[in-house]
Amino acid sequence: MSTEHQDPAATANPATETFLAHRNLLFTVAYEMLGSAADAEDVLQETWLRWANVDLDTVRDRRAYLVRITTRQALTRLRTLGRRKESYVGSWLPEPLLTSPDVAEDVELADSVSMAMLLVLETLTPTERAVFVLRDVFDLGYDEIAEAVDKSSAAVRQIAHRAREHVAARRPRGIVSPAETRDALDAFRRAVETGDLQGLLDILAPDVVLVGDGGGVKQAVLRPIVGADKVARVLTAGLGRVAGAASLQSVQVNGHPALILRLDGELDSVVALRIEEGLVTGLYAVRNPQKLSHMEQETALRR
Repeated sequence: MSTEHQDPAATANPATETFLAHRNLLFTVAYEMLGSAADAEDVLQETWLRWANVDLDTVRDRRAYLVRITTRQALTRLRTLGRRKESYVGSWLPEPLLTSPDVAEDVELADSVSMAMLLVLETLTPTERAVFVLRDVFDLGYDEIAEAVDKSSAAVRQIAHRAREHVAARRPRGIVSPAETRDALDAFRRAVETGDLQGLLDILAPDVVLVGDGGGVKQAVLRPIVGADKVARVLTAGLGRVAGAASLQSVQVNGHPALILRLDGELDSVVALRIEEGLVTGLYAVRNPQKLSHMEQETALRR
């Protein structure tokens, strides 16, 4: 967190202890609403500044109160982010997070923070996104959510129903076993490292989608590329140009398999994979350096 304001870790008091106890949860709420770790950190700073001035004797449920502050701050920032994305160069992808194995073990949490799901959440309105995240991911009551988004409980129920139907129609289908995921990732990595075009075609789904995010700073595909043949050729051509300097590392990103590409030892790209029925159905390649700051150490996510 920023050192420009008082650091909640600096003094041990009930407000500080409560905030720190729920910090990872609050970060996860903000990140799922925003798709940006940097903006989620800013929301946490704003949440702390407001929380530090609250009379705790008037607070019945401190966790719910903190989630409410965080949600309101995230909603404000989400509307600003929407304007920023309109002028973004090329495709916009969520900011990838290096996550620990325990995130992958919580299947519902991993699903909710996957790159594929965050892109689905992008298609919701800000209020729909907040309601869906708070209800379906964090299981908050409708009354609590109503306070957070300044709507009636009845309105929140309607919004939740609408958002749930919207997400269900667009979310990836089917649960893949860890072994199946590992096998697909290994096959994909081997094919990429060896430039094996046929090997790539064998592991890519016929309708696989490759999305690149360079933010106008690094070269990336400006529009999604669809189809195994096209995607395989783009990958083999791109990596063929840097073969001698490139190295791939298998990691967990947002609770799912991914590869880190380093050039001459320097972090260059993160490629998150969506795997369904043993095949790679989605590739999300983030090259924008501003989005890679959370890839050097694990980020704790909690429900």
